This record gives sequence, structure tokens and C-alpha cells, in this order.
Amino acid sequence: MKVLQFPLARITTAFISGIFTVYFLRPIPPAIFAFLVITVIIFISTYYSSKKNTKFQLFFGIAVYLLAFSIGATTQTVHTDSNQKNNYTHYKNIFDTKHTFTLTLREKLKSNAFNERYIALLNSVNQEEASGRILLNIRKDSLTHPFIIGNQLKINASLNKNTAQKNPNQFDYSKYLENKQIYAQLYAVPNEIQLNSEITKDIWYYTSQFRSRIIQNLEKNKFSNKELNVAVALIMGQQQDIDPETTQDYQYAGAVHILSVSGLHIGFILLFITFVLKPFPNTKKGAFIKLLIILASLFLFGILAGLAPSVVRSVTMFSFVAIGQYLRRSINIYHTLLVSILLILLFQPSFLFDVGFQLSYAALFFIVWLQPLLANIWRPKNKIGNYFWDILTVSFAAQIGTLPLSIYYFHQFPELFFVTNIIVIPFLSIIMGVGCLVMILASFNWVPYYPAKTLELSIHYLDKIIGFIASFEQFIIKNIPLNTPLLISSYLVIITMIIALQRRNTKSVFVVLSAVITLQLSCIATKWEIQNQTEFIVLNTSKKTQLIERNGTTATVYANDSVLKNLKNNAILSSYLTANFSVLKEQPKLKNLFYFKGKKILLIDSSMVFPKNIHPDVLLLTQSPKLNLDRLLQTIKPKILVADASNYKSVQKKWEVTCSKQKIPFHATAEKGFFKIN
Repeated sequence: MKVLQFPLARITTAFISGIFTVYFLRPIPPAIFAFLVITVIIFISTYYSSKKNTKFQLFFGIAVYLLAFSIGATTQTVHTDSNQKNNYTHYKNIFDTKHTFTLTLREKLKSNAFNERYIALLNSVNQEEASGRILLNIRKDSLTHPFIIGNQLKINASLNKNTAQKNPNQFDYSKYLENKQIYAQLYAVPNEIQLNSEITKDIWYYTSQFRSRIIQNLEKNKFSNKELNVAVALIMGQQQDIDPETTQDYQYAGAVHILSVSGLHIGFILLFITFVLKPFPNTKKGAFIKLLIILASLFLFGILAGLAPSVVRSVTMFSFVAIGQYLRRSINIYHTLLVSILLILLFQPSFLFDVGFQLSYAALFFIVWLQPLLANIWRPKNKIGNYFWDILTVSFAAQIGTLPLSIYYFHQFPELFFVTNIIVIPFLSIIMGVGCLVMILASFNWVPYYPAKTLELSIHYLDKIIGFIASFEQFIIKNIPLNTPLLISSYLVIITMIIALQRRNTKSVFVVLSAVITLQLSCIATKWEIQNQTEFIVLNTSKKTQLIERNGTTATVYANDSVLKNLKNNAILSSYLTANFSVLKEQPKLKNLFYFKGKKILLIDSSMVFPKNIHPDVLLLTQSPKLNLDRLLQTIKPKILVADASNYKSVQKKWEVTCSKQKIPFHATAEKGFFKIN
């Protein structure tokens, strides 16, 4: 694979390795900075030595990769907010008591059923200067509150540290927030918030106001609300107001990627701007002015779209394409991709852990690499056939490149993705062209009727088609298990097969067979590991008790009738079974006594019916039973007491005090998460 022979590819790999090392090992910052100084000295020494004696060129090459590694490690360290001295995480008792916070609203997020949600920047804690990003939740009420981006708020409340997921194999929202440098959440009631008359008028304020003006002008001209929300997502990258049903339809149809601005959208914008600028003369001065306008337009669009990882990546890459065209040089797309990765990660290394960023680059790389091979398999004679064949091959290449990652993160695969993309891309070209024009004019308080109506109808019929395709749920494969070893070995098979398709020699076939054997070994190792696992889990589910007993790939769920009747829609159970390559074999009702690996587990619920002469290893209390816990503990003497989330919090606090007096460990799933015996 030629791309791996580029020095830039190896440097980028070393740089990314440095980011990964710091992210997972978390060494102290002074050690990272010392390592950077050492690698710089080694780099300079080997550089001058290699000039005098060619024998040192190998050492110079190693020094270059070490330097790239240390720069990646330093970049991750510097851009980790918690390493800053005045970050709020370093304040004493910051999460224990109420404090007075002043903060600035930075970004509006999608609201939930109870709260309006914002990303906010802390300015001070108890009048002491502080920094850091938090997630601000403002409770919804019947009144309308005019909070806008740039508002400075003063709130007296307790800061809540991000808590890890409390059930096994669930999406780790705490880790997701941490990757965005958000380490805590603040909950506030609107009438307790003091609004400062001053507004922080930075680039985020002006872009938010600009977007708001466009949306308000479209609303005034009776642009349908549902279509408007989709248009704002497609063109400006703002998905906050799209309803969940629409998002689900796009997911099931395999078209959810078009709701977040990516390379496809930026490509259409570049073509649109290039078309508009055709009247400019092709002189040296005219070409330079065109380049400046294109770069400025792409940059402004990136800001309007909220500088999401996919937007930043696409704008950066297409900016290099535009510069290459201006310099009239042949553009090596691999170099363009690598340079864009390096530049983006130098300023935002956390993007590396963003799922959208990973999927975008995987799709782009395989489109560049695999699509020409697929396109050459067959060449239609007419232009229309060739157009749709190109769409199909681009879609197939992108899907092949992102398939393992998509399954790894989302555990599902829409089989009709190619049908969707053949229909969606022509629609998207119309929507992006007309949409950009309409929104530019709307920013000047003019919404022309016919272009706006064309945009609205295009989105309306696009939604209808997407909804129709998504209705064929039998073509959506769900709950596909995939772990990290299988992810890596799957990519090995895909990459070696493409190389074999290119080279078509005996050596390539041998490499493919080696990759297939690696995949098979990964499957065998995963199966062996799973089959040798046994565990008993008390899940953290409010109001209702759910227990899981798993022996290898077979799982048994114990719950009451209402839970057992609705197991198909049980997201917690579904995630657990998928992650552990397991199937549900039995669904018995709850009972009072369980035996697991020589341990006795006694369950007592509100009925208070249980065997009396039992000395359990684990006492499990559910549904807030009314009992004299002090006397019960003295009688049955359990080794640990577990209370699930079906118990009242006030009751659990009393139980915790009682257990503390008798020196018996107490585990509340609502506080510590699920309880597991293995």
C-alpha cells in the first residue's frame, strides 16, 4: 500500500501514537515536557551527524519519529483542560458543597424532556478566577427565557461530577463528555439565575446570532418547521431541533451521515462557489482572488456549522485541494488527508476520539483508495448510467471502509444503504445548492418564494423517501456483536483483500489468507473467553428489579411479569447480550433465593416473604421492604448488603448507616452502579 511508504504517513502514525499513549496512560505533564526536550536534542544531534556521516541517517529517521511521537504526547497534554492549574477540577470541595459560579454560554445543545442544555465556560468560582467547560442544564418551565450564546450567568448551585454508566456495556456518557473536556454538570432553575447585562461578543456569539437570524426569517416566511430543522442540520450542521423519529428514519435507511455536515456537503459547497466565481478572469491575480474567496467561504461555513470535527476536517482538506488547484500542481489526495489530520489534531487532539471524526476519515480514505478500483469493473456507455454507477461505487467504498467501525460503535447495519445513497445524493446536490442560496439571502432579510419553496419541497420528499426505506425494518441487521480484536482483524482482512485486488499476485493472496486466519483466531479467542465467563449481575434499574445470570453465551434474566413481557424493548439487556455475544435462554420470575458459584443470594422485597433460616453471602433488598434491618443483619449475618434502584433513596441512606454500624459492606446500585459476582 503506497500510502504507507510516504514519510508523512509514518510521521502522522507516530504523532497519533503519542496522543493515544498520553490519553490511556496519563503520565504527569512534567515527564512529557522533559521527554519533548530530550527528543528535540536527539533530533538536532542526529540531524547534524547525518549531514557529516551518512551512517547516522538511520538514527536521524528514528529521531524524526520519536520527535513526532513526543509532539503528539505534548499536544494531548497541553490540550487537556484538567491539566490547567486554574481548571475547576482542582478546587477543593468543588463537588461537595454549593458554590457561586459565573459562566458564559458557548453552545446550545439538544434539549431533553426536562432541561434546556448548554455547553458553558466557567469564569469564576466564589469570585476566584477559574476555567473549564461544563454542561449546564436549565430546568424547563412554562415561561420563555431569552438565554442566548454569549450570555453571562451567575448561579449558586452544586456542581455534579460526571458519573460513569451504572449498567454494564452501556454507552459511557461520562467518557464522551470527558473527551470534550467537560468534567461536570450544573443543574439550575431559571428563576434562580442572575443574568448579566453584558454579553460576551466573540465569534461564537456572532455566528449564533447569524444562524438565528436566518432561521427566524425562514420561519416568518412560513417555512415548514420539520423541513426547516432538517435544512438547518444539512446546511448549517445544527441538529438540536430534529425530532427523534426523523433521526431514527435516517439511521435505519443508512443516511444518518447526511444530517451532520461532512466532506460530501463541503464538496458540494466548493463546487457551488467555484461555479459562482466562473466569471472571474483566469489571470494570476484573478485566480488568487478566487482562492481567497473560496478559503474565506469555507472557513465561514465551518464556523457557522459549529466547528464540529467532521466540518473542521472537511474544510481543512478541501482548503488544501483549493490551494493545490491554485498552484496548478497535481494533488496527492493521500498527502492532503494526512496534512489535514495533522493540522486538526495539533489544535484539537480530542477529535481523534470522536466517532464522527473516525468514520469520516475511514470513509474518505476508502473512497480515494477503493472507489477507482470498483469504478473500473464496469463503465456504462451513457452519462446517466455512469453517474449512478459512480454514486453506487462511492457509496459502496465508503460503506466497506466504515462497516467495522459502524458495527463496533452502533451494532447495526442497514442493508438498503446503496438504494438510499443513489436517491439521496441527487437530492442533496439540489438541497445544498438551493439551500446555500436561500440561507445567504435570508441572512439579508430576503427569502425569495420559489427557491425557498423548492428547498422545502426537496427536503419534504427526501424525508418521505427516507421514511419509506426505513419502514423495511427486516433489512436492518441489529445487535451485531464486535469487540476490539475482531474490529482490528476485520480491517486487516478488508485492507489485504483490496491490496490483492490491486496487485493480483501470489504474495498478496498469501497475505489475505494470513489476515483471514488472524480473524478466525480472534473469533476463536473471543468465543473461548466468553464461554469461560460466568457472572451474576444486579442491574441498576429504577422501580423494577432485574437480575442477570450468565454462563458463557447463555443468559438468564430474572424479573417481574411487566419487565419480562417487554424484553424486546429492553435497551439495557440488549446492550449487555450484544457486548457479551450472548443469547437469552430463560426468563423466569424473581425468586427469593439464588445459588451462584457456591454463594447464596437472598432477595427480600416488599412482600417480606423469604426463608428464615438462611445465612446468605449476599443480601439483596428490593422494592423498599419494611423491616428491622439491624435485627435482620444480626440474625442472618450476610457478607454484603446490596440495594438496587427500586428502593427509595431515603430508605437506602438509613440502611447504609445501619450497615456501617455493623461493619457490613453496603452497595447501592443507584450510587455505585451495578453489582456483579463473577
